[in-house]
Amino acid sequence: MAMIVRCPNPEDTEALGASLGRHAMPGTVVALSGDLGAGKTVFARGVGAGLGVTTRVQSPSYIIVQSHEGGRLPFAHADLYRLGDADELEQLGLDDVLDAGGMVLIEWAERFPEVLPTDHVVCVIREVADGRAVELSATGPSAQQLLEKL
Repeated sequence: MAMIVRCPNPEDTEALGASLGRHAMPGTVVALSGDLGAGKTVFARGVGAGLGVTTRVQSPSYIIVQSHEGGRLPFAHADLYRLGDADELEQLGLDDVLDAGGMVLIEWAERFPEVLPTDHVVCVIREVADGRAVELSATGPSAQQLLEKL
């Protein structure tokens, strides 16, 4: 299953992320892609709001993995843009984050697809003439179930 959602403004992008966060199940992983400035962090902020996290969701570019607590599920937001090679993933403990049973959103996941579980949501944000187009697709049954709820 794949769907494309038009988001004319940042508020719509954030609202779509919030909907995904409200419906996320333990172990949900989202591979988030898009050009610099496409709205990935806005989408992630929405996911955090949908999960009810109490900490501020911002781009983890320099931190690499940011954990957020206080929500319905623990939320980890990772950004792999600055990583040079897969060896750095082990040092970050990304495997532990993926196994923790919360929700994990990974920006630039396409750089290291080997870290992704076989069942995850792929989210690609593209700039279009009237705002953003967000394409969501499922790679397995749990991700499919989540997208059907959106």
